[in-house]
Amino acid sequence: MRAAAVRLPATALALATLAGGAQAQEAIRIGAFLSVTGPAAFLGDPELKTLEMYVERINAEGGILGRKVQLVSYDDAGDAEKARTFAKRLIEQDKVDVIVGGSTTGTTMAAVPLAEQSGTPFISLAGAVPIVEPPKKWVFKTPHTDRMACEKIFADTQSRKLTKVALISGSGGFDKSMRGECVKVASKYGVELVADETYGANDTDMTAQLTKIKGSGAQAVLNAGFGQGPAIVTRNYRQVGLTLPLYQSHGVASREFIKLAGAAAEGVRLPAAALLVSDILPGNDPQKPVVSSYRKNYEDRFKSEVSAFGGHAYDGLMLAIGAMKTAHSTDKGKVRDALEATRGYVGTGGVVNMSANDHMGLDLTAFRMLEVKDGKWSLAR
Repeated sequence: MRAAAVRLPATALALATLAGGAQAQEAIRIGAFLSVTGPAAFLGDPELKTLEMYVERINAEGGILGRKVQLVSYDDAGDAEKARTFAKRLIEQDKVDVIVGGSTTGTTMAAVPLAEQSGTPFISLAGAVPIVEPPKKWVFKTPHTDRMACEKIFADTQSRKLTKVALISGSGGFDKSMRGECVKVASKYGVELVADETYGANDTDMTAQLTKIKGSGAQAVLNAGFGQGPAIVTRNYRQVGLTLPLYQSHGVASREFIKLAGAAAEGVRLPAAALLVSDILPGNDPQKPVVSSYRKNYEDRFKSEVSAFGGHAYDGLMLAIGAMKTAHSTDKGKVRDALEATRGYVGTGGVVNMSANDHMGLDLTAFRMLEVKDGKWSLAR
């Protein structure tokens, strides 16, 4: 049964998965604020669907710690101020035990101070480095960072002997953060950045920037961004006659990017989780059972293709549940300590080994370099 905790048209959605009113007071409360609508809906929609599906499955199997689990989720529509408001509500009014959410870097960072001040374990689903660096006592994250994406891409350009790279990036929080991280680590991989172009969130034509890049002497191009911008860049890239290798960020790691970019996406490379290529992973890959199971469950239930973003929500929920089981408690301090002590968790994003100085727990091996081939994701060769 679902019960609406609040009803705010188009701006807030509260969903609860319960086993009956009599148990509501004793339910373990998982809070979430997600960008279910708005420009980042491609992140928040599969995240919410994933959380709902697995909370239902957990409850059908008897819950955890002898208690049912209640999911309380609000739609921030990608707005940082709304995210802050909903995070405050989750903590102060809904009295959640843990928060799994924050679809974007901007919405996540708006909630970080509240989690820290209240002592509420918060597992973010967003990508930028500042979420967990410097380490924050109560904040964790599941996706690979933008710095890792830069390093994985530059390791690939290095292996292809491509030393001159042009940057183009969007104006959002993730875009800016990834651009900055790429600038920082380029020299480590012998990469010279020969162009540095930007575009706005509402821009629909990037041919001017790409024409400049065409004359920059670049041997490859890296687009730091997510949402519809990278698809526009990809289409414009072909329109101006660029044939250089084009790299995108893990911020577009879904089938939706290929649909939006169309035939222009052919040959595009990006670092992503194993989830997108679960069907072609070797049988002995430790992630194969996890990603194959999640993919089947999601696609059977929702009749739509899986994305890495729903996988981030799966990992966030399972890490939270695992920490509660380890702690044998929902005490926030004990759950926080158990999260920080997580070792060997095999998720959709990789094998997680956290520590006091690492509240993400992934290394570069968690990323797979993918390439669009015949309109599908494939492992880059």
